[in-house]
Amino acid sequence: MRRPAVILTLLALIWGASFMLIKIADRQLAPSTLVLGRLGSATVLLAAIAVVGLGFRRTLEEIRGAWAWLAVVALVNTAVPFWLLSWGETRIDSGLASIIQGAVPIFNALIAFGFFREARVGGLRLLGLGIGFVGVALLVGAQPQGRLLGALAVVAMALCYAVGTLLAGRHLRSTPPLVVALASTGVSTLAALPFGVVQAPDGMWHGETIMAILVLGFVGTAIAYLLFFALIQRAGANYATLVTYLVPPIALAYGAIFLDESFGLAAFAALALVLAGVALATGSVRLASLRAGRTEAREAA
Repeated sequence: MRRPAVILTLLALIWGASFMLIKIADRQLAPSTLVLGRLGSATVLLAAIAVVGLGFRRTLEEIRGAWAWLAVVALVNTAVPFWLLSWGETRIDSGLASIIQGAVPIFNALIAFGFFREARVGGLRLLGLGIGFVGVALLVGAQPQGRLLGALAVVAMALCYAVGTLLAGRHLRSTPPLVVALASTGVSTLAALPFGVVQAPDGMWHGETIMAILVLGFVGTAIAYLLFFALIQRAGANYATLVTYLVPPIALAYGAIFLDESFGLAAFAALALVLAGVALATGSVRLASLRAGRTEAREAA
């Protein structure tokens, strides 16, 4: 679990399933109630883990020491994007939402270019930005008028994730991942509480709704956040966003198998462009070519 590649793979498997689970919960719950249930259950689990793992006193000390940035990251990286994704999936398929979410590294590189010098990109990476945006524009533009707002909401979600990841990488690198995860879900739960309660359904929740919320909260949020913030600390914000390479194909498969979602040529073309753009924007292509060249040189010698 200490290797970044292992954490990256686990995150992709967990978050790939989250799009399907959100779609299931959206059938009965309003987005605000869904977010409240997801974040509330995650906060309970993370609080228990924090008390056992760090102790109550140290947890409070860590929160006091970085409370301002913890609150900002919580709102930008959790509360707002969770609602945008849940609302967006009431209008578009889960697989399509996952493809748009794959643009997070594109937004990450774009924002870093203007405001985060330590993560700034250039050269081929700028070309990757353009290719990735073409992919997102293709997918959003292919949506019928009734689904356009849903697609744009997911685009806004991707932008929030990019900003939140960069802020966490700069300002919370020395804060324990468990504390960052707990503060993120706790602050966001409070933000979602009034809207989630007001919009909650009057009758009993369906069994599949309850199961989707619990899995989203315990696994898709609590455990995934621990992995994600640990990945940022160990490998950096740019590496952490590479999880979006793996999430869209996994989410597409879940959507097709369990939700009977179907995807046309525009969706797969957009996926190819987004992933190609991510590969260039994050430098993965360049790194891969350099490694291949070094291997060939060693073999020749």
